Amino acid sequence: MRLAAGFPRGVRLAAILALSLVAAACGRIVPEPGAVSNRPPPVAGGPSVPAVKTARELSLREGPKIGELSIRQADAAAALLSFHESCPRLVTRTDASGLTRPTDWKPACDAFATWPYGQAEDFFDTYFETIQVGDGRAFATGYYEPEIAGSRTHVPGYDTPVYAMPADLVRARPGDATPLANGRMPIGRYDESGAFVPYYDRTQIENGALAGKGLEIAWVRDPIEFFFLQVQGSGRLRLPDGGVMRIGYAGQNGLPYTGIGAVMRQRGLVGEGPGKYPGSMQGIVRYIRENPPEGRALMRENRSWVFFRELKGDGPLGSLNVPVRAESSVAADPSFVPLGAPIWLDLDRTEANGLWIAQDTGGAIKGANRFDTFWGAGDDARRIAGGMSGRGRAFILVPKGTLTRLGAK
Repeated sequence: MRLAAGFPRGVRLAAILALSLVAAACGRIVPEPGAVSNRPPPVAGGPSVPAVKTARELSLREGPKIGELSIRQADAAAALLSFHESCPRLVTRTDASGLTRPTDWKPACDAFATWPYGQAEDFFDTYFETIQVGDGRAFATGYYEPEIAGSRTHVPGYDTPVYAMPADLVRARPGDATPLANGRMPIGRYDESGAFVPYYDRTQIENGALAGKGLEIAWVRDPIEFFFLQVQGSGRLRLPDGGVMRIGYAGQNGLPYTGIGAVMRQRGLVGEGPGKYPGSMQGIVRYIRENPPEGRALMRENRSWVFFRELKGDGPLGSLNVPVRAESSVAADPSFVPLGAPIWLDLDRTEANGLWIAQDTGGAIKGANRFDTFWGAGDDARRIAGGMSGRGRAFILVPKGTLTRLGAK
């Protein structure tokens, strides 16, 4: 999504800051397919996660008329294309938020085929109305797609492996382990004796627990950059021949995520003055590079490890299994936002204002009106996502007639 000419927006990084704030990616969970995330959990000082479970349990109010939102044509056109890519999922999947039904989306999705591209803003005015969930107060962070140096083969200088999902990473059978709080069985492995145990953690994997098993799909030059790519959950490997290999989240080792930015704060390393570092991604990276032994130990505080698969499409995939688009796609909590729905953000960070399409989820993206804006790849994307922390208001665009059916005020 873009603002009007002269106002370029440029990236998935809230996570690095919990690291200090929040972020990461989506993919499949073991053993059944489905969307999950490696994003870290909410951090102290962030927005509270409500006790309610879905949007239907909150107050629902009519928002402003679409025409009052002053949607720019360029913004609407980008959002329209992303909305169209989401349509095959919108008209078939159950909306966990309880706000919409698959059939509600069909008129708008069918209309795309003949709608004039140059009148994209009228499309949303014709088929949608806005709804405010709860108090409508929004908090938005950012994420991006990292690009780091990598190789498909193990060559000198590229010594950090990128692993595919191991076959022995499984979900425990009932009775073999204590169920999680949500009732599901934990993820781990069965050892040589047949006992179910936690999977290898970051330290064990870095020390070679998976070496020689044929799981390497690529190798990267910089282990620090790869650590942050794991946090994001997807990225691009810039190959020695100039080519690009895109990798995406395939799964995670089942161990909890620890935000190393939060660890640095607890240890008094974040702040100003001698021995202190900024709480931004850039500050965290600087600490790790300036203090190699301590930096490596810090990264190992995060026992979580992400496994990857090669992506062949034209963009990283979100939870809807469609490409997320720079400055058009936003992650949201599907219990409060219908995935695939347009979202209007009006924040104190103007570069994030405008129309987005909810196409992704995240472990830290929980609760009503909590969003993670996607900015694409490159240095600008990294910079914007790394500093994105916007507050304001949010409205969900739902098919016309939804307000009446829900009894919204």
